[in-house]
Amino acid sequence: MTAGAYGPTLESLNSRPLPAWYDQAKFGVFIHWGLFAIPAFAARLGSISDAFKTDYDRAVAMTPYTEWYANAIKVEGTPSAEFHKATYGDAPYEAFKAPFLDGLKGWDPASWAQAFRDAGAGYVVLVTKHHDGFCLWPSGVRNPKRPGWDAGRDIVGEIARAVRAEGLRFGVYYSGGIDWSFNPEPLRTLADFMGSTPGGAYPTYADAQARELIERYEPSVLWNDISWPTGQDRLWRLFADYYNAVPEGVVNDRWVCASLASKALRLKPARAALDARIKAHIAKNPAAFEGIIPQEVPHSDFRTPEYARFPDIQAKKWEATRGMSHSFGFNRNDREEDYASAETLIGDFIDGVSKNGNLLLNVGPMADGTIPAPQLERLKAFGAWLRANGTAIYGSRPWRKAEAATDAGDPVRITVTDGAVNLIVLGSPTGEALRIKGLALEGAGCLLNGDVPATLRAEGEDTLITFALPLTGAFAPAIRVAP
Repeated sequence: MTAGAYGPTLESLNSRPLPAWYDQAKFGVFIHWGLFAIPAFAARLGSISDAFKTDYDRAVAMTPYTEWYANAIKVEGTPSAEFHKATYGDAPYEAFKAPFLDGLKGWDPASWAQAFRDAGAGYVVLVTKHHDGFCLWPSGVRNPKRPGWDAGRDIVGEIARAVRAEGLRFGVYYSGGIDWSFNPEPLRTLADFMGSTPGGAYPTYADAQARELIERYEPSVLWNDISWPTGQDRLWRLFADYYNAVPEGVVNDRWVCASLASKALRLKPARAALDARIKAHIAKNPAAFEGIIPQEVPHSDFRTPEYARFPDIQAKKWEATRGMSHSFGFNRNDREEDYASAETLIGDFIDGVSKNGNLLLNVGPMADGTIPAPQLERLKAFGAWLRANGTAIYGSRPWRKAEAATDAGDPVRITVTDGAVNLIVLGSPTGEALRIKGLALEGAGCLLNGDVPATLRAEGEDTLITFALPLTGAFAPAIRVAP
């Protein structure tokens, strides 16, 4: 164990307070980029939840996630398999390594970092190894199943330096629970997926790579995905060593350790039984199967709902994560209508912040490092809104309630910054007055966009806000109420 403030016990780890920077930052950028950006293909069938609800028996190969392409092409008859055969013939997924690395010649990580800074992000999390097992850094930990399965070039280091040069924090994503270079079995169902965490040499390999990432890059965020292949005691040692090496580091919640139950899912009868239960549950409760909310674990700094949000204020810090479309990696099939609008993304972000959440919004660059125009447009929209209204977001905390509404029906979200209440209207109101129902506040305030003075008067259970200048119809105006 590395000497330091924290020991490898649950009691010691759980005594550690959440580093303030993470709570204050509110907005981060996720980057899904790798060999899968060469084909950039997934079925255009809706959300990941839709895939499981409509085509469960091959849902894992039918998801809209392009980063799962290496598995999808193994399942005969899927759109990805048909696309691969028509476009690349019998070429294996490994054949994408050379063109991906060749395409990096014109890539400029500094331009990415500037775009993320201008968007108002406080931190960036890079996928360093996704489920395909390909590493975006020259790992010194040898892959016994696929030697040389890394970039050779230090892509992780280049992005880390560029991000930090812009004053942003840098974090790493690592696919600890899934690695198809160790387990190449085609995955079709959720039980297949859950039972595919490799054994054998893999737990030691994953632990060594996580430690290598920590030592080499000192990431402010250690973001694991799916599950973790070692036992609990070994994980506690990893966390303690990480916290002692990176005192302001944070870990997410996707560290469900290997157990007898999870290992049993390597057996087909156990997977079949679990699949039958899941299919029955989806049939009875289709509305409940929306997005992904990982199970709670004994220790984490924050939770990570995926394409989902918590409906109420949470005592524990959380971070919603999603792509701008249905995929994280770039999908050549995406059209404008497949992308969530900037207003939807910003509105969901504001809602999450009011309930103690952050947003980790993904960009999926093309193979040559170009961030697609629809994604850049949405980053710019975030930047414009945050420059005008960031006082209501950065460093804020939830108020005693998160929600209200105007008399016109626009939702209102509430935060507190330095004792001042912030009212953010999730709409585009106009006029010189605004009435908020079921919320009685008095005093002086201001519209943050333009610093326009406002007066608040309680009228029964409502608040009437009068502005010195009319509201212009800009989306999500924020009003700060003087403490």
